[in-house]
Amino acid sequence: RRHRPKKARSKYSATRRLLLKSKLLKKAESLLVKEKEEKELERENILRERAPPLNLSGLSAQEVKEICRDLHQKIDIVDEARYDLNIKVARNDSEILSLTQKIYELKGKMKRPNLRRVKKSADTMLGSVTDTRVDFKAKLKTVKKEEEKKEEVTDWRKNVEAMSGMEGRKKLFDAGQ
Repeated sequence: RRHRPKKARSKYSATRRLLLKSKLLKKAESLLVKEKEEKELERENILRERAPPLNLSGLSAQEVKEICRDLHQKIDIVDEARYDLNIKVARNDSEILSLTQKIYELKGKMKRPNLRRVKKSADTMLGSVTDTRVDFKAKLKTVKKEEEKKEEVTDWRKNVEAMSGMEGRKKLFDAGQ
């Protein structure tokens, strides 16, 4: 007989582990809240530094318009920079995806997508097959047969010049046969 080693018992009981886990989660939550507050303060400081509050009192309409034009120019510059950065990020993301795909191909490990199980009864499967046939036939275009064009009765005087001479008589002779 092979002797199996016994599982090493944990130093802490289940209740103690649960208590420690809950304390860790509380500490992590408080750290996240603190970090969020610090980021908000940092954001406000940067905004205060980059865009000081405007004092529009006592300015003429022309001066206010000039300030607005300057602000619009700055907004346009920032929007262009943001757009460029978004495009760079999108390009980098697509490049990262393609490179990871190449790595998988080189390693020979293709990642298979997770397939979802679909429950269908035999009746619904057969019903869906017959429905598609009906839908297919219903979606076909109906083609109307064109009626044969009947020769229109025209005034003979209009065709006199066309029928004059030997060619015209030949046409009449061929038409008669």
